[in-house]
Amino acid sequence: MKLITSKDGTSIASWQSGAGIPLLLVHGTTGDHLVWTSMLPSLEQYCNVWTLDRRGRGLSGDTDKYAFEQECEDIAVVIDAMGANAYLAGHSFGGLCALEAALLVPNINGLILYEPSISLAASGWSKELEASLKNHLEAECLEEALLLFFNEIVKMPPREIAAMQTGPHWAGRVAAAHTILRELQSVDCYTFEPQRFCSLQIPVLLLVGENSPSRRHLTAAMLQQHLPDSRIKILPGQQHSAMRTAPDLFIHEIVEFMRVINDVGLR
Repeated sequence: MKLITSKDGTSIASWQSGAGIPLLLVHGTTGDHLVWTSMLPSLEQYCNVWTLDRRGRGLSGDTDKYAFEQECEDIAVVIDAMGANAYLAGHSFGGLCALEAALLVPNINGLILYEPSISLAASGWSKELEASLKNHLEAECLEEALLLFFNEIVKMPPREIAAMQTGPHWAGRVAAAHTILRELQSVDCYTFEPQRFCSLQIPVLLLVGENSPSRRHLTAAMLQQHLPDSRIKILPGQQHSAMRTAPDLFIHEIVEFMRVINDVGLR
């Protein structure tokens, strides 16, 4: 584990394993670096894999006053520490952070965005839901807040929620529940401005679950329209959590994307 100091002085915990092309994986809301654990043995055959705990969870630090821009700067400083020709992959809110971080550093070779959280439209987000989440958090009912998030915002199938609850990382997600509201509020305030990304000339892979809500597909289509070198790949039979429900498929798409760009004879 390495502690990397972000622009505002916050320590960001990161982990490195494997050898080959550097790849940073950025988790989504309520997650931490352990989200990627089951995928690492396979990815390490191809990549020098980096993971991190986003600020406010795990072994990373935090600040009293939160700003979305800090999250993007955190990723940028880790990418800088990785060296040249790195790849960056982000999931959900981590995908939004990764998209913005790509504008901050010149040494990204390719960007992989799995259903980045661009808009809360049609997600069930409302002032009432925001108030309910806030009430749960203020009452320190963290698990209730977490379940509300997965049921009403992510709209995760009950069987997937049940599998997560019995898994080894549920306690970590509960502990990170205090970050849910600030991330949802950041998404709610975020406006994608196409003109800011005209100069982003790196290849971008947009991953979408076949069975994900239509708003996820519309977001991918919008990004493909405005990101100069981007393509959409549909993950058959999947929704928002393919790294858990179909890790081999998820890994395959990442490795193939890198193989085409690098053409370095990956095994």
